[in-house]
Amino acid sequence: MRNQQLQHQQQQQQDATSDSPSAIARKARRNIRSASEIRAGDGAPAVREAPAPGDDGIPSEPMSPQELLKLYAGKLSPYERGEILEYPKVYFFGRKSAKATGQQANTHNFGFDDDRGEYKIRTHDHLQYRYQITEVLGQGSFGQVVRARDHKTGDWVAIKVIRNKKRFHSQALVEVKILECLRKWDPSDEFNLIKMTDHFYFRNHLCIVSECLSLNLYEFIKQNNFRGFSLGLIRRFTTQLLQSLMLLQRHNVVHCDLKPENILLKHPAKSAIKMIDFGSSCLENERVYTYIQSRFYRSPEVILGMSYGMPIDMWSLGCIVAELYTGYPLFPGEDEYEQLALMMEVLGLPPTYLTETCTRRSVFFDSKGQPRPSQDPKAKRRRPASKSLRHVLRCQDERFLDFVSRCLCWDPSKRMRPDEGLRHEWITEGVTEQRASTANVRGRSPVRS
Repeated sequence: MRNQQLQHQQQQQQDATSDSPSAIARKARRNIRSASEIRAGDGAPAVREAPAPGDDGIPSEPMSPQELLKLYAGKLSPYERGEILEYPKVYFFGRKSAKATGQQANTHNFGFDDDRGEYKIRTHDHLQYRYQITEVLGQGSFGQVVRARDHKTGDWVAIKVIRNKKRFHSQALVEVKILECLRKWDPSDEFNLIKMTDHFYFRNHLCIVSECLSLNLYEFIKQNNFRGFSLGLIRRFTTQLLQSLMLLQRHNVVHCDLKPENILLKHPAKSAIKMIDFGSSCLENERVYTYIQSRFYRSPEVILGMSYGMPIDMWSLGCIVAELYTGYPLFPGEDEYEQLALMMEVLGLPPTYLTETCTRRSVFFDSKGQPRPSQDPKAKRRRPASKSLRHVLRCQDERFLDFVSRCLCWDPSKRMRPDEGLRHEWITEGVTEQRASTANVRGRSPVRS
């Protein structure tokens, strides 16, 4: 102990009589360490160190960029020393992260992007001098989604970092517009839709911040070894999705990419869910794309080149509900030929009055209206109407089978609507049932009500 005190006194004397960079740095480090230990309200502001997972979640006390530059300039890249002045308050700046210099010549976006316009994610670096990146949750054609700690509020959030390309930026602006509308339409958070908490631009990337949820339904199915879930649990999921779709229907919004990956549990051990990812969504009267929906959940009108609208989401719902029961996709086509063949194998040929108006009729049907074979010589030949939905699902519950079949009508105008779905007998029979504390997955499930 005495040796430590002596060393400390000697260090103070050296610092007092030396203007060397090392002495200044040592003094600055001690000042920052002391500042970080001051509690909120005790006087001096502090920029907290990166919290470990499970930290107390107390929001950081912000620091002005001028104050931070005096103490931490050496921990910032040359680019950041100028950039930080654009932010009146700094909550986090990624002191321990490996930083890009931001000054590389002939690079993509000053070296912050790769050649595809993807932002180069660096773990424990910051976004907007507020959010601490902790991990990449996923990626797609649009960009990447990261898990981050909001050092202003202490909350965990998910941030979608959009690619720095015009096409993706334009569609992301539509997504932001829809998410802002959802927040206005559902102020009490009752319709099981993802909640956007913020959006901003950072280094030429549009970033969309939302609440951080748990695993998606595909991961949940996989976690259960691709076994189906009980009808009781599926009903709870389906009811929530119908409520989400009912709100979208009310405001003429088409999700356009409903699938298990875009439905997330709020908690890993409970059945509350939220619908996410409105990156492909549109207003029904403002449709932009013709190539939409993930193939396994793609509606026939999209495949055949018909006009589409909100009924495409109900088709996807029918496919999802069936998959939750069996553990496997209902129509797992390798391409659109096989996708349509799998549909016809169970549902029979689509009505002639529909196919006659399709822009892609000649691609999938000959002059007599018969299905063309797949272009893949290895593809299995499938006969229309050779299997029943009961056989494919291996289910004897008449009400459940009727619910799924009404979602899978060829004619979009005859397909069940969300409000009709909520009144369907299979859904309403669950209202009177006593909610069990645990749900069975053909005997046992990890999810509670």
